[in-house]
Amino acid sequence: MSETCTLEDVFSSRGRVRIVRVLVKAEELNISEIARRANLNYRATSNHLRALGNAGLIQEKRFGRVRIFRFKSENMKALALKRLVEAWET
Repeated sequence: MSETCTLEDVFSSRGRVRIVRVLVKAEELNISEIARRANLNYRATSNHLRALGNAGLIQEKRFGRVRIFRFKSENMKALALKRLVEAWET
């Protein structure tokens, strides 16, 4: 996916939606914790995070081998997606 991805691209996978929900609730987490909370394996989680990152929706910070992910707050689409999930969950 790229910055011009469609809404269908983002919501095309239950795993991707689970990860979005996890990140909305937790703000930022490492990949292992995201995988655990989303009930996905590490490889699937990594692939979904890469797709969400390529879409410009999440941001990755690296501290050595540790990777921390969070929503990219300056991206309007990411902010809208976060608000949608928050509204849906309440």
